[in-house]
Amino acid sequence: MTKIDKVLYTGKTHTTGGRDGASHSDDGQLDIKLSPPGSNRAGTNPEQLFAAGWSACFIGAIGIAAAKQKIRLPANLAVDTEVDLGATDGDYFLQARLKVSLPGIEADLARALVDEAHRTCPYSKATRDNINVELSIA
Repeated sequence: MTKIDKVLYTGKTHTTGGRDGASHSDDGQLDIKLSPPGSNRAGTNPEQLFAAGWSACFIGAIGIAAAKQKIRLPANLAVDTEVDLGATDGDYFLQARLKVSLPGIEADLARALVDEAHRTCPYSKATRDNINVELSIA
């Protein structure tokens, strides 16, 4: 396990009620209702939040990879992330798919940027060898 030498930021939330509750950040920027997946109740769920966070972080990692190679990224760069909650033998697990859209970037270069981002993105590092992750390029 890697030990962090310097903390750059700490996200802080307070959550009550689990999947039927609410969560808010200490700075007030996040204030959401939570609901179970597929319940059609007001609110989001942990899988959607994880997908959103991972997508945003992954785009940042692509940006770092592109900057190292002095590549200009398209303004409409996007990552569509799907996080599945599933069960095997009564235990719960996650798996994910990230589909990266890099319009105007050659396929080989897009693949290299995505692979580098997956090596450096903190979310990718946290999930590596823990859950099944599929990467594709749109």
